[in-house]
Amino acid sequence: MRPLIRRLTARLGLLQGRCPVCGVLRGTDHGPLCPACARDLRPRTGGYCPRCGLFFGAETDEAHLCSDCRLHPRPWDRLHFHGRHDGALRELILAYKFSGGLHLSRLLQDMALAAFERHNESRPDLIVPVPLHRRRLLWRGYNQSLELARRIATRHNIPLDARALVRTRNTVPQTRVEAGERRRNIRDAFRADAASVAGKSVLLVDDVLTTGATLEECAKTLHKAGSSAVDILILSVAQE
Repeated sequence: MRPLIRRLTARLGLLQGRCPVCGVLRGTDHGPLCPACARDLRPRTGGYCPRCGLFFGAETDEAHLCSDCRLHPRPWDRLHFHGRHDGALRELILAYKFSGGLHLSRLLQDMALAAFERHNESRPDLIVPVPLHRRRLLWRGYNQSLELARRIATRHNIPLDARALVRTRNTVPQTRVEAGERRRNIRDAFRADAASVAGKSVLLVDDVLTTGATLEECAKTLHKAGSSAVDILILSVAQE
């Protein structure tokens, strides 16, 4: 009962002065977060592959391509993300997607915006969220990827087009499919509007990268429709 009450009061603005993650009273030195959650949710700034997000070595190490991405390049150029998909970040994303967590939008939008701005070397022509099938959208009530993309589009005055990429099949959720079957499950599940994306660089926005099957299929679909380049922005990278 308490989590439900906390979500309702947060939506009504009754938890101002409390951390939106854990609900404890906070100071002002860590923005909206308490010191403990600010520490747990700090961004990953080094020691990873900039193409697939694979973590290696110390966080202070420079980012460089892993051997797999050198041998088998992903169908995108750059990957922007906040951190590893575990702990507080994982719990936030799960609440955001599956527990009506729209009150967490601003916090997660800030993380996505900061990830974009940390290593943004070029301005995309268009921002495109990974789409939900209309049945899943009706069930959930909102597309979390679209909500994450809104603040970047507004802050940087970049067009946001939620219709440039559509899901044509209501596939089995990837979380219910074995890792080795995910590419088959998602194959040919999207269609891109060539009139919207041809000749444009696209920032493709989603919440989590696990095997990368969904993002790869989306990026390939955008390239087939004529996109000149695709970059990826996600909140977290799931790894073993």
